This record gives sequence, structure tokens and C-alpha cells, in this order.
Amino acid sequence: MRRPDAAVAFYALNIGLLPVSLLGYLIWVGKLLAAKPSGVSTSAQAPLSARWAMHNFGVREDQAANRLLPLLPGVPWLGMRLAFWPTIFAHRVTGFVPKTFRYPFDGEIPPQAEASARVTFFDNAVERALPGIDQLVILGAGFDTRPYRLPRDTPVNSFEVDAPKTQAVKREILDKAGIDVHKVAFVPADFEKDDWLAKLVDAGFDLGRPALFLWEGVTMYLDREAIEDTLRKVASCAKGSLLAFDCFTTETLESGTLYWRFGRAAAKAAGEPLKFGVDSTPPARERLSGLLLSSGLALLEQRGLGRETKKKRAWGGFAIAVVE
Repeated sequence: MRRPDAAVAFYALNIGLLPVSLLGYLIWVGKLLAAKPSGVSTSAQAPLSARWAMHNFGVREDQAANRLLPLLPGVPWLGMRLAFWPTIFAHRVTGFVPKTFRYPFDGEIPPQAEASARVTFFDNAVERALPGIDQLVILGAGFDTRPYRLPRDTPVNSFEVDAPKTQAVKREILDKAGIDVHKVAFVPADFEKDDWLAKLVDAGFDLGRPALFLWEGVTMYLDREAIEDTLRKVASCAKGSLLAFDCFTTETLESGTLYWRFGRAAAKAAGEPLKFGVDSTPPARERLSGLLLSSGLALLEQRGLGRETKKKRAWGGFAIAVVE
């Protein structure tokens, strides 16, 4: 529901129940500060939270996300429930869904909604590609749950490539959640150090058949050398292979606005500094296309984030590239 009265009632309930949410966040933060570092990527947890919220708002079915979030290291069950309960309760009373968590996401995408909005983009890429492709590779998989949303009898073989520590934690909580992983191969690799493609082949990936590669929420945390190496590796795969990814531009890395200065500082404090952005010189689409072409890929589809004008530059984008 998007009626004004539903929105008013939704936010009024959230304000009235704010003490409950604050208590939950205090318990959550206290747990994080007291817990030993798990080695799990912080940036991998936010997308899972977004998909968990969408599931609980009833706009996108994702039982795996619903079961995994409470099991993440540093996520106290009571704190999580108290933090999120007022929002979920307000939704169930009013039927209202905040714009950030609507699915499919439509309209202009502000920076603070990028992680939620891109769910629609990547889901669409999967839905369009997999009927004709039977290999799904998730690069920097984090806590992506898309392989576990596929039908049980799917002919698709899924591969998750990720940092060893994050992947080890994910496999542990998948087991605790009782989620079937028989069609998923796990490939531990560091994009800046390892030959992830060789490891992928060792795990059963067929270089002779097309694949869909998902690269969500990763490029901004890698150096340029790792970006170009990954693009070349994808380009060496079978013709017809697709790469769906998101990226920032240099505007994000250089902007002096308070929002982006805070964002860069927060990422650095979490141990995952922003490193890469596509040249933001307008038109950004051409800069992205040039980067892909230099690595052997062709730009098939692109959605710029942020309006380009003579004074403003795009801050990011979603894209799909193809091996021709």
C-alpha cells in the first residue's frame, strides 16, 4: 500500500515504538563490540539484511535469507528481533512498505537505497538468463541466497567464489539453517591474490559452456588490477557468457559531499576501503564500455545512477556485459 494515510500510520507506529528499536540496536552493537572478530566481510552483511527485510515485508520470497540472518556471527537473536520488530509490526498493521524495500524497485535510485534497489536488477538478470544457461557463478558471493531460491530440480549448477573466511562462516550457517547446498560448489579465493578461474574449473566449472556471472557489491572494494584481471577471466569463458555487476564511479571516491565523505570513512573503518570507480567523465556509459572492451567484453545493458549534467556526474551504475 502506498496511500498517504498508510504511510503516516506506518511512520507514527515506528516513532511510538522507537524505544524498542533503540534497545534492540544497543544490544546488537554491544554484542558486536564484545565479540571477537569473525573475519566476515561487513559489506556482505548489508545485502542479506535488505533481502531479509523484503522477505518479511512480503514483497520478495527468500526463505534462505530469513533463516540465515539470525545465524550471522555478531547478530544477537533478541537484539535483532527488538530492532526490526516495530518496523515489521507497523507494516503488518498498515500494509505500507518503505520505498527502500519495495520490490521491484522503481524510480530514481538514491545512494542510500543502492543495495536494496540492485536486488531487482540482479534478480531480473537471473530470471532472463538462466532458462538458456545452466551455470551460475557468483563472484564475491558473500551471503547471496539466489542459488537457494532456484527450484530443487533445477538443471543449473551454481558456484560461489568468495574470501575463505567469509565463505567458511557461510557454509557453517547454511548447515545450521538446514539449507540444501547439493547443487552449489564453494570456491574459496581472494580476487587480489588467487587465480579464481583455475579454482573454479577445479570445482567442476565447464569453460566450454556459457555461464551467468553475478558480481554484486564487489567492484568498489577491489583495486584496478584485480578488476581488469577478473574482467579478462570472464572474457575468456564461452561465447554468450554474461556478467552482471554494479560499480561506483570516481565521483564516489572523490566527492567532497558529507554523504560520500562519511561513506568512505565508514568503509575504511570497517576494514573495507573503497578502491575502485569507473571514470565519471560524462558520458559514464562510454567510460564503462571502454573499460569492458579493453578486457574483451561488450556492454550489453547499463543503468546509470545519478543524473549526468554539465555540473553533475553519475556516481555509479548497474550493467550487464557479454562475451561475444
